[in-house]
Amino acid sequence: MNIYMEMNKVKTSQLNNRLLSLDILRGITIAGMILVNNSGAGSYTYAPLKHAQWHGLTPTDLVFPFFMFIMGISTFMSLRKFNFEPSKAAVWKIIRRTILIFAIGLALGWFGKFTSGLSQGESILVAATHFDTLRILGVLQRLALAYGFAALLAVIFKSKYIPWIIAALLVGYQLLLKLGNGYEMMEQNIIAIVDKAIWGVEHMYKDWTPGGERIAFDPEGLLSTIPSIAHVLIGFLFGKLIVNNKDNHTRVEKLMIWGTILAFTGLLLQYGGPINKKIWSPTFVLVTTGFAAQLLGLLIWIIDIHKKHKWSRFFHSFGVNPLIVYVFAGVLANIVSSIRFNWQGDTMSIKGFTYEVLLRPWAGNYLGSLLYAILFVLVCWLFGYILYKRNIYIKL
Repeated sequence: MNIYMEMNKVKTSQLNNRLLSLDILRGITIAGMILVNNSGAGSYTYAPLKHAQWHGLTPTDLVFPFFMFIMGISTFMSLRKFNFEPSKAAVWKIIRRTILIFAIGLALGWFGKFTSGLSQGESILVAATHFDTLRILGVLQRLALAYGFAALLAVIFKSKYIPWIIAALLVGYQLLLKLGNGYEMMEQNIIAIVDKAIWGVEHMYKDWTPGGERIAFDPEGLLSTIPSIAHVLIGFLFGKLIVNNKDNHTRVEKLMIWGTILAFTGLLLQYGGPINKKIWSPTFVLVTTGFAAQLLGLLIWIIDIHKKHKWSRFFHSFGVNPLIVYVFAGVLANIVSSIRFNWQGDTMSIKGFTYEVLLRPWAGNYLGSLLYAILFVLVCWLFGYILYKRNIYIKL
């Protein structure tokens, strides 16, 4: 398999032809994902920086679906040059990109097991061969599958049919949830049943039920990829809205209107199907795409219309190189958790030393944990900023 990457040195003026707010929203979501994934101590994390345990919605639950929404917009823009037709070039690009993103997700999971094994004293060979317990699915794998299927649907069917496809995916998935204990956190949940049948328990994420029991249940399960495809397709339609309306005021108006319609629809329908990120419920799709559209409209109004963008420069470095910065964060997180050394008679990791010795004694448990996460984000920002200043943009 050949890995295709572009490392283009691009003039800043070329980036100005696109909506800056799109890059900023993408950057906000990547920074948010890194922040919530890297607290100093998971048991000492402020409530807004935690995922909802089951039903419900927290600010943390918004970052992943917001990124997926933006990915849908980007999919529309990238497929324009193929005229949304299933040409050999278009299909090959979609398949290649899907495989590469999925493979990178698997590689990150493998690297985590590898570094963890080394830190526990395993030999390099043993640490590198824990394939029998390698988790198959994950964040990047979901992004890959959702993008791949959504993009293929977008080139196979005309855009006028996309809303009907979205409706069919969400309604069909809702029926599966209702008929298969989909709204219950249990091993008899149809999502868990499908994953166990295909992957096996050893290759699944282990999650905690509200009652404190740990079960094999993957929040990025294969079956729950169905509504995430609809999620990307909704973003795709918003991409069409943005491209077809050249005036930013019109864009803001339509983003706000349709975003409000989606969000309120999801909020009203939650009484028949709770908002739930771990199963990516249909109401979760509607509410989060609605909120994402509203936030994008607000950012266009602030950044692209009123030119108030100095505050957003920090997020631009994340937004123009989202994949490589996210991968860097994943690699770095495993390294700082695995490299250990002796400190005053105790064996500590770099992460443990930073939190336990440098931050917690004076900042306390919760604030120290948050400060560690912020420090981690800043290190990732520095990596992204170096690429940004050198006008290097890495794309699959």
